[in-house]
Amino acid sequence: MKEINITTSFTIFENLNELPKEIQNLMNQAIEIRKKAYAPYSKFRVGAALLLDNGKVILGSNQENAAYPSGLCAERTAIFYAGSAYPEAKILKMAITAASDTNQTTAPIPPCGSCRQSIAEYEIKQETPIEIYFMGEIGEVYKSSSLKNLLPLMFDKKFL
Repeated sequence: MKEINITTSFTIFENLNELPKEIQNLMNQAIEIRKKAYAPYSKFRVGAALLLDNGKVILGSNQENAAYPSGLCAERTAIFYAGSAYPEAKILKMAITAASDTNQTTAPIPPCGSCRQSIAEYEIKQETPIEIYFMGEIGEVYKSSSLKNLLPLMFDKKFL
């Protein structure tokens, strides 16, 4: 029997104002699109903003549906749009923010498992890490230098 240890590393910013200006701008766009989320069932709104290597910023918010699980998370809304509209562009950075209509979210909220797997697909495809910044409604912002920090044992095409 063997045991492996996997470690991950994150940079923690105390608040939005501590982020570099470029990332503050990206996160502010994620906050604005979060407000437009369609979340009548969960009352949990998520916004995502992607910076592409062509300079474009792609926005996405979660879109729910009464026929669960037919809705789509903000991260996948944005990443799939980027993949269809700009298939040759690389995703450099992703900013994610989440807020509840019923209570204030103060802890950083990372992407769900399905979103992690979708982000992994694009990170592997483009062979370039995607910086991921995530936060709640207020408070600390976590930075991951790659999706691999969030999903170290990822499933990808090499297993097929």
